[in-house]
Amino acid sequence: MSTSTTASVSTHILDTSIGRPAQGVAIQLSARPGRDARWQPLGGSATDADGRCKDLPALPEGTTHVRLDFAVEAYFEKKQADAQQDAPASRDSGAVFFPEVAITFAVKPGEHYHVPLLLNPFGYSVYRGS
Repeated sequence: MSTSTTASVSTHILDTSIGRPAQGVAIQLSARPGRDARWQPLGGSATDADGRCKDLPALPEGTTHVRLDFAVEAYFEKKQADAQQDAPASRDSGAVFFPEVAITFAVKPGEHYHVPLLLNPFGYSVYRGS
């Protein structure tokens, strides 16, 4: 939860190729206190059955930039392995086009930032949610 001196971040992932939440995607959260500062890893979590990551670490006071790193390769590899039991191989023979998705955004103290990731095997989109 944000305070007047910090911002807060939440996220979720929807796999648009199947119209369902993406479960089990590892997410790392990093922050920095200015655009020229080094990234400070804060920790991470993984998405639940609803595609949500409810336990991301709090942002330190003075944070101005945040980065979410989504490790989607393992998710797609598992999904492809499960699908190949019931269907022919995908056109890329198991290749994952985007193994990682890194989203960087600016934050202001006192604000909450919900950043959903809309994901499919060959593209993704993000936006500031509510």
